[in-house]
Amino acid sequence: MLAHRRRIVAAATLLIGYQSGEALVPVLIGVAVDQATATGDRARLLLWLAVLVVDFAVLSLCWRFGMRVALLGGVRADRDLRLAVTARALDDRGTTRTDLPAGALVSIATADVRRTTRVNFLLPHGVAAVVGIGVASIALLVVSVPLGLLVLLGTPVLLLVARWLSIPLERRAEVQQDSAARAAGVAVDLVRGVRVLKGIRAEEAGRARYRAVSRDSLAATLPTTRAEAGHAGALSTVTGLFLALVALVGGRLAASGEISVGQLVSAVGLAQFLLTPLSTFGEIIAVLAAGRASATRIGGVLEAAPATPLGQAGLGPSITGEITLAEVRGGGLDGVTLTVEAGELVCVVCADPATAGALVRYLAREADPSDGRILLDGTPFTALAPSALRQAVLVSPHDASLFEATMRENIVAGRPGDPARAVRAARVDQMTAVFPAGLDTPVAERGRSLSGGQRQRVALARALHADPPVLVLHDPTTAVDTVTETEIGAGLRALRAGRTTLIVTSSPGLLAVADRVVFVEGGRVGADGRHDTLVHANTSYRELVLA
Repeated sequence: MLAHRRRIVAAATLLIGYQSGEALVPVLIGVAVDQATATGDRARLLLWLAVLVVDFAVLSLCWRFGMRVALLGGVRADRDLRLAVTARALDDRGTTRTDLPAGALVSIATADVRRTTRVNFLLPHGVAAVVGIGVASIALLVVSVPLGLLVLLGTPVLLLVARWLSIPLERRAEVQQDSAARAAGVAVDLVRGVRVLKGIRAEEAGRARYRAVSRDSLAATLPTTRAEAGHAGALSTVTGLFLALVALVGGRLAASGEISVGQLVSAVGLAQFLLTPLSTFGEIIAVLAAGRASATRIGGVLEAAPATPLGQAGLGPSITGEITLAEVRGGGLDGVTLTVEAGELVCVVCADPATAGALVRYLAREADPSDGRILLDGTPFTALAPSALRQAVLVSPHDASLFEATMRENIVAGRPGDPARAVRAARVDQMTAVFPAGLDTPVAERGRSLSGGQRQRVALARALHADPPVLVLHDPTTAVDTVTETEIGAGLRALRAGRTTLIVTSSPGLLAVADRVVFVEGGRVGADGRHDTLVHANTSYRELVLA
């Protein structure tokens, strides 16, 4: 913040020099005219022309360096605020704002930040404009007291009119920005799910959804654009009338002999000069109107309460990997109690998919249960520092994203080294055999160049290669065929031998290799045992996993 203030002050100081120099140009021209017509003294005329040249040199340098500092200040403020929004979105504690899709967050971190930080660029111009008007007013007072008073008294009135004209623009800007963010969010969701839409032949439904939200955005944008145009036109009209009044008063004073020809030239030049700072005020007011709505949206992200508080405790040098859920409630869980022993491979089958999702979020500590505790080696998750928890427990979600890189780079992203064992266990070797470049095959952003099953295998290989003390997987093979799923189950069990693994799934190929299966029904643990035993003994379990 201090660095931003310094840049604003430095830019404002330089631009004040520019505006002051610009205000002095008509004054110096008027003096030169009077010297030429009244005295005819060539030497004095050349002297004032030299002063005018020096003034132009100073104002040019001030403009160049003032714009440079102001532009850098705006760019750096934009970067810093964008990083702050991104850091908040990636905060280990999560956020209670669940109403913002990824597209809306992108819109806030880009368009809203750009609109807000534009003030850092324009504020020095506004300060310089105030000083420029002050210099012009003093000069006009020297030329003529009526002209100076007219400018001094008329400028505040003009600013109040400009602020009044900006009120409708500010209201419409907020609605327009919300609509644009919603449209961006829908667009991102549709791009992510384009394969699914094509698979179920729902492309037209997707297009219809985007058309509808785009129409809403357009309906909000058009009034905002009309308001912006109306604001600019009305402000130009009011400013033009004010300048015409200044020129008219100056002309009458010159005609009556109260001021000289040179003073008239200065007065008209100063009146024309006022057009620039007054236009600057209009631009700043318009930017503030749009920026205030954007700042509110940014504040909603930055000030949102964290979903989980931060712990401070660390873990010892030896992590056994025992996971305990003690009377956990929330998200469909109603007092779930279970223990995954160190080195055990346990599958959890949830009758309700929403309950499975909540369990995975709690294990990833994206949220905390409303009641009960989750412990790692006897230490509550809530007491652990996020870095310590992430180091010990890796949660691979069902929709794990891939990066725009090669398959190999995606797999070794979390841990350097040879990924061959993880590649074989996840049966990525089977799919890379059909690619000429093998593991060095490029992957498009979010893995869009791969099929659903291929993405799942690469994501699983990445999680296995990371080799954490505790690995939590959520439906890692739903898009994989049955034969491959069985092979993956066997490979996963062999690779994770002696390491704690918890899989939230209802896939028989994975359930068959588990040391035991915990069946959660109605929010409670309904059964616990081997997969083959539960299939014969529990009707609800059998219907769910064999359906």
